[in-house]
Amino acid sequence: MLKHILSRHIEFIYPQSDSSSLVEKICESFDISPTTEAKTDQEFWDENDSFLITYGDTILSDEKHPLQNIHEFLGEYLEKAITGVHILPYFPFTSDDGFAVSDYRTVRHDLGDWEDIQGIAEDYRLMSDVVINHASANHEWFKQFLSNENPGQHYIKTSDPTEDLSLVTRPRPSPLLIPFKTTSGEKHVWCTFGPDQVDLDFSNPDLLCEFISLMRFYINKGIRVFRLDAVGFLWKEAGTNCLHLPQTHEIIKLIRTLVDHLDDTVLLITETNVPNHENLQYFGNGNEAHVIYNFSLPPLLVHALLTGRSTYLRRWMMAMPPSQDGCTLFNFSASHDGIGLRPVEGLLPEDEISKMIDTIMGFGGRVTMRSFEGREVPYEMNTTLFSALKGTVHGEDNLHVARFIASQTIMMSLEGIPAFYIQSLLASENDEALATEAGHNRALNRTQWSGEHIDTALSDDSSPLFQIFYELKNRLEIRKKQKAFHPDATQFTLHLKPGMFGFWRQSLDRKQSLFVVTNITHEEKLLSLRDMNLYQQAQWKDLLSDKIVDPSDEVLTLAPYQSIWITNILG
Repeated sequence: MLKHILSRHIEFIYPQSDSSSLVEKICESFDISPTTEAKTDQEFWDENDSFLITYGDTILSDEKHPLQNIHEFLGEYLEKAITGVHILPYFPFTSDDGFAVSDYRTVRHDLGDWEDIQGIAEDYRLMSDVVINHASANHEWFKQFLSNENPGQHYIKTSDPTEDLSLVTRPRPSPLLIPFKTTSGEKHVWCTFGPDQVDLDFSNPDLLCEFISLMRFYINKGIRVFRLDAVGFLWKEAGTNCLHLPQTHEIIKLIRTLVDHLDDTVLLITETNVPNHENLQYFGNGNEAHVIYNFSLPPLLVHALLTGRSTYLRRWMMAMPPSQDGCTLFNFSASHDGIGLRPVEGLLPEDEISKMIDTIMGFGGRVTMRSFEGREVPYEMNTTLFSALKGTVHGEDNLHVARFIASQTIMMSLEGIPAFYIQSLLASENDEALATEAGHNRALNRTQWSGEHIDTALSDDSSPLFQIFYELKNRLEIRKKQKAFHPDATQFTLHLKPGMFGFWRQSLDRKQSLFVVTNITHEEKLLSLRDMNLYQQAQWKDLLSDKIVDPSDEVLTLAPYQSIWITNILG
């Protein structure tokens, strides 16, 4: 029964509270009966699932709201390929391109309204951010904090600057504590991400109830996937690193308990841009996030394609544990942020990271730094993925499009749910003008497009955008028909000759085998079919070229950056 499970969570997070009354308040906030029983045998996802990631104002026009433009773009160009969409924060904000939220319950008027959001949610599985760690310094709660008014005066995290905060993990070089004048004197506010993003104090259970109520509000608007932004920083205690603390994990477990007791399938995805072993903790024992971002994939994939060597990518994949029941990875190769470097700590040697950074910067990319042990170190590479792959460590070449398609084909083939950032599908180059105007590196990867420009480019078969978009769409449509691409299907890494990267997928019913192999170099390569163990009793074909593959042949010739999906032909 729900109330018994909630009581255990509360006793861990808030041991001094009256757990019985807090259970009632949480259930009231979530509009659920405390006697509700959990659903069993839920089908969370299958091989049909894939996501588009976009800002609400990526596509502009004179006639429609930007959210309506997104809906129209999905319907016109991606209806049969994409099943879900993550619209990045569409709320009023003051900075950080939406992540300093000043009103959690309102849609930005320049984007549209809740009716537009609900319209998209009727046709696609809609993911929404819950910017849970911090709020804008212009949020009503912070204004109440400054004037010592309820409830905000109890919702903002403060600290004494004399406390030992030396161990606190920081993603930004800005000061951790920012002094603000309040009606009761100066207070030092905890600001993990900067002075306009004030951290919230979840040691107050009333604040947790506020967010639980907010999530119910979003569910009623059609949201079915919650992205818990920067959730790893949620709980703070002096003398610790204030990252991944036990109370943070328990709060996620509590939210998971709530959504798993709903009739509708609602998923939690945690956004934790940290080393791989830390990221995997957010599955818990199958009782925290349903989905976690596969943060190590983008930098390892880029490194492999820039160097033509799969050593580190393959080694990481072989060490990855199989996903627990009810858990899977959110595979992506690019996002609205940069390509994070913390997720490859311990996976890529420093000299390999430096080589990758130098190559990316040579292609017009930039690097954002973070504070670490009193110095600044690289935090992320800022670039569009298309610009990042315009060449190799040896310089630019004429294989740009093929290399980029290879990156997306590998990503969409892996165990988990694939997600495509809209700037990748639209083959965006680094937007130097926007980055200069915005004054921050991440804007390189946040171009705004006119709907008319997209329509024109997608009708010009000579443009890179046309070639990439329609080839990826075709591969997505092929992918949806393969049960071996179910997110939970078995995956084993293949041991292939240098210059190749591959793995084997097998459907849950064990009827379909599918071999994914990519030539990750700028040279033609010979693939030994003996390395793939294609059993003679079956007929095989490459789904991408639609050609029959004879297991008795010694080798297949793969063009530079060519991928193959070899599967047994089912009778």
